[in-house]
Amino acid sequence: MDFREFYGRDPEGVWHAPGRVNLIGEHTDYNDGFVLPFALAQGVSATAARRDDGVLEFRSLQSPDAVRVTDPRPGDVTGWAAYAAGVAWALRDAGHEVGGASLLITSDLPQGAGLSSSAALECAVALALCDLYGIEVPRPELARIAQRAENDFVGVPCGIMDQSASLLCTEGHALLLDCRSGLSTQVPLDLTGLSLLVIDTRAEHELVDGGYAARRAACEKAAELLGVAALRDVEDLAAALTKLDDPVLRRRTQHVVTDDHRVQAAVGLLRAGAVAEVGALLIASHLSLRDQFEISWPEADVAVEEAVRAGARGARMVGGGFGGSVIALVPVDREEQVREAVTKAYADRAWEEPRFIDASPSAGARRVS
Repeated sequence: MDFREFYGRDPEGVWHAPGRVNLIGEHTDYNDGFVLPFALAQGVSATAARRDDGVLEFRSLQSPDAVRVTDPRPGDVTGWAAYAAGVAWALRDAGHEVGGASLLITSDLPQGAGLSSSAALECAVALALCDLYGIEVPRPELARIAQRAENDFVGVPCGIMDQSASLLCTEGHALLLDCRSGLSTQVPLDLTGLSLLVIDTRAEHELVDGGYAARRAACEKAAELLGVAALRDVEDLAAALTKLDDPVLRRRTQHVVTDDHRVQAAVGLLRAGAVAEVGALLIASHLSLRDQFEISWPEADVAVEEAVRAGARGARMVGGGFGGSVIALVPVDREEQVREAVTKAYADRAWEEPRFIDASPSAGARRVS
């Protein structure tokens, strides 16, 4: 079905916002640290038109029910539509005059795969509403508005990475983002002879559960005990660990500080054209996420192990954890072997068959029609 079949008229435009894969730097964003995501070709599209009755109506090809609100407030809307309604709320709360609109949402991102379908939805809706009502917002500021929708309207305490990646990434590049200052730099990601393979483990994750929030709270507690604004500010890791009595806080701190360093190391390798050497950093990051941050899951661990055994230069879990996807850096001539090895390992364990996505660094959010 298309927009006309739902709303009985033509749309004014179509806006697309991509999902993202974070190459490295996981759970560093809300610790004011560094991340290195890139945009996927897949994402979320919002087809939209203004309406003069003040109503915001959201429909999705992936959901049968329409959601209609006039003045959305936190708690008023639940489910997928909360991410869209939250953007309208956050734009209005920031002083922008957003009127009514009819929106039809479509997506080719697998939900629950840790590829940031929620941020893609927010950013597609944000661009649509801004363009419909002639609102000019710099993209870093628009990312903050979309983040606020997720934090304060939906109730997910995410950092700024996903929205920034969706709005700021460029084709053929990863985005080095300083999550404290908001400053970003495009880093060339030349995959000649290599591929970035996303392995959807089919173990869905849901960040509104307690695991993600608990990790963030632990990081904030550790920073408070260490007397720093955020774990990004820890300069002497060994000394910091001796000041923390709680072994859980020590593990959380160790992951965040070392993954921040891995981001900087990866940037240096990419700029030197040594892309294949990033693989070792991916493996180190995964082991840290598994053992220090404790957010990996069995399907991810098996996918990483089998991918590396079959010839991947490196692999790691991506996203918030507790389910989702793995990214593997694979020589082109080993990609089929990696797919077969992971698929066989899942079948041997009677797990659902994994899905594979070729991840090409793509352009950020834009109006497409």
